[in-house]
Amino acid sequence: MARLTGTRPVATRRWGSAAAFLLLLFTVQAAQKADFSGDSTAATINHSLTLLQRLQELLQNGNGSDSVLRVRSAASDEPKVFHTHQLLLSLQSEVFESLLHNQSVVTLYEPPETAALFEKFIRYLYCGGVSILLHQAIPMHQLASKYRVWGLQRGVAEYMRTHLASESSQGHVVGWYQYAVRVGDAALQESCLQFLAWNLSAVLGSAEWGSVSVELLLLLLERSDLVLHSELELYTAVEGWLGRRQPEAPVAERVLRAIRYPMIAPSQLFRLQAQSAVLARHRAAVQDLLFQAFQFHAASPLHFAKYFDVNCSMFLPRNYLAPSWGSQWVITNPARDDRSTSFQTQLGPSSHDAGKRVTWNVLFSPRWLPVSLRPVYSDSVAGAIQPVRIEDGRPRLVITPAMSSPDFAGVSFQKTVLVGVRQQGRVLVKHAYSFHQSSDEAADFLLHADLQKRTSEYLIDNSLHLHIIIKPVYHSLIKVKK
Repeated sequence: MARLTGTRPVATRRWGSAAAFLLLLFTVQAAQKADFSGDSTAATINHSLTLLQRLQELLQNGNGSDSVLRVRSAASDEPKVFHTHQLLLSLQSEVFESLLHNQSVVTLYEPPETAALFEKFIRYLYCGGVSILLHQAIPMHQLASKYRVWGLQRGVAEYMRTHLASESSQGHVVGWYQYAVRVGDAALQESCLQFLAWNLSAVLGSAEWGSVSVELLLLLLERSDLVLHSELELYTAVEGWLGRRQPEAPVAERVLRAIRYPMIAPSQLFRLQAQSAVLARHRAAVQDLLFQAFQFHAASPLHFAKYFDVNCSMFLPRNYLAPSWGSQWVITNPARDDRSTSFQTQLGPSSHDAGKRVTWNVLFSPRWLPVSLRPVYSDSVAGAIQPVRIEDGRPRLVITPAMSSPDFAGVSFQKTVLVGVRQQGRVLVKHAYSFHQSSDEAADFLLHADLQKRTSEYLIDNSLHLHIIIKPVYHSLIKVKK
C-alpha cells in the first residue's frame, strides 16, 4: 500500500483563498437554484465554464496555493510536485481532508502506473472531468479508490463496463476481470464474464487468451452460454492454453474434464486421441469421459438415457454457431413489417440422430400488440375503438417446429437468439435471449429496443442481425438399474 507522510503547516494564506473559493462556489450554486416565480422575463446567466477555466489556471499556475503534494515513485528519483489548494482537494476527497488538516506539505508514495496519472487525477479534483484510455482505467480506478473519490471511482467503473468491446492490441477484458475480482467489484466482474462468454470465439483467437487465469478458465468452461463455433474449437483453444501455461497435472486434468466430449463427433474424437499430445499425456484422467462419449454416439439416445444421467452439463450443448445448430438471419429495415424464415437443424448431438433434421419456422413482428393493448370496440360511442399507437407494440419472435415426429420423444429444444451489435467498429454479441423449453418465444425479446431509430444500438446499418440457435436436450424417460 502506498505510504503517506507530511510536515507541519507553512502557508499563511489558506483561509483567505478558501473564502474566495467558497464565495465562487456559493455564487454559482445560488444562481442555479434561483426561483424566478414564473416570471417570463427571467433568464439564467451561466458562467460555469469560465469558473472551470479559472480553476484550471489555479492548478496550472499555483496561484494562491496553500498546500503542496510531492508524489514519489520508484520509476523516478525526482518527485512530482503539485501546488494545490486545500479546500478543493478536501471537497472531493476525505483522505486529503484528513491529510491536510494540520499540514501543508504531504509526500505521497505511488507505484509507477498510478504516479504517471496523478496529474490527470488532480485535474479531475479541480474540474470534475478527466479523459482516459483503456490502459489507464485500472490505475485511475486505483487512485480514485485509494483517495476515496467516489464519483470518479464510479465513473471509471462505468467506463470499463461500456468499453469491453473496444479493440486493443493485447486485449483488456481479462485484465479488467482479474482486477474486478481483486477489488470486489461484482458488477464489473459479471459484465466481463458475460462479455467473454458471449464473444468467446473472438477471445480464443487473440493474445488475450494466453492471459486467462486457471480460475477464470474453469469458470468459463462451466458455462453453457458460451458462444463459439463448436466444442472442438474450444478443445483446440484449451489445448493451446495448456501447452503455453504448463500447469500442474491436477489442474490440467480438471480443465480437460470440463470439455463436453459428447458434443464432439466420433471422427474428431478419434483424431484427437491419435494426434493430441495433451490428451495423450493426460489420457488416464479423461479416459472414462471419452469412452462415455463414444457410447453416447453409438447408442440410441433413449437407450443411452436408461443407463446414464443425460440431465447434466456434459450432455448439454453450448451456444454453437455451426450450421447444424442454427442459422443467421439478417432482417433489413426491421421496423417496416412482419418477416418469416425457415431453416433446419440436426435433431440432436448424438451421431444416432445425425441424419435426422428438424425444420423450424420463425416469425418476426416489429409491432406485435399484447392482448391487453389490442383495440376493442366500445358501445358507448357508436363503435369507436381505443386509439392505438405504433409505439405501443413491441418486437416479437416466434420459433416453432414445422412438424412433429416420434423421434422427438425424450428430446426438448432450448432456443437462444443472439443479437449482434456494432461496438467500436466490431460486430459482437451484446444481447442474448433464451426461450424456455416449453415456450415458442421469449417474453422479453428486444423489450427495450427502439427499432424505429436508425441510431438504435440493436441495429447495424439499419438491419437487425440475429443468430438463432437450437439446443436439443435429451431427457431420461425410463431408469434401468445397472
